[in-house]
Amino acid sequence: MLRSILASADARAVVADAALDDHRAACLTAPPVRDLAGALRVSGLSVIAEIKRRSPSAGNIDDALDPVSLATRYVEGGADAISVLTEPDFFGGSLEDLKSVREAVSVPVLRKDFTRSPSQIWEARAAGADAVLLIVASLTPERLDLLLGTAKEVGVAAIVEVHGVDEVSIAVDAGAEIIGVNNRDLRTFVTDLSVAEQAAPFLPSGAITIGESGVSTPKGAARMASAGYDAILVGEALVRSEDPAALLSSLKAAS
Repeated sequence: MLRSILASADARAVVADAALDDHRAACLTAPPVRDLAGALRVSGLSVIAEIKRRSPSAGNIDDALDPVSLATRYVEGGADAISVLTEPDFFGGSLEDLKSVREAVSVPVLRKDFTRSPSQIWEARAAGADAVLLIVASLTPERLDLLLGTAKEVGVAAIVEVHGVDEVSIAVDAGAEIIGVNNRDLRTFVTDLSVAEQAAPFLPSGAITIGESGVSTPKGAARMASAGYDAILVGEALVRSEDPAALLSSLKAAS
């Protein structure tokens, strides 16, 4: 599945590469970047709330969701940032979703996608993104270094995502300042909160840390807070909730 997802991402990267000059030009008039790191350094557990229509692991979650309406409800519940899936083939997302959400909310917005090329970071910024995701498992160390450098050049934050202790050193060696530990195994799609708990002692004290995937209840949020995480990223549970604002508020209170 990951190979198929990355093949799709590579095809989209080719399109972004061809339009690089246009993306660079659009960045000149893009609104100022919102500070993701600052938003996540608040006291207590921060929440990045995700807009996600579907995924390979969960299947269809809500293909008909209104990203602006949902993002607004997230902010009402206290979301510190919004993550927008822009991957079209496996997650049903788009850059249009990101643009509309960025215009509707005042908190930082993350482009959640499989970033493969520097041009996709310029593309993200042109669409209004304040941050991008870089997944260690999908990149060589050299490519990760290149993309982190591009993010700094563009002026957006980069969340470097790892899937266990063995990948933490790669993120640290690359100079990652924001590290997300994904509790979902990319091979089996099974989530296990102990993945983030086991990785926590190996994360650098100066980094902003995020527990990703598998948190759906205040109990799970409390586990991430107890492990020392600054934030959690929550998607499916919020999308499925009848009252996402109330659920989000309860997750933040769990710390």
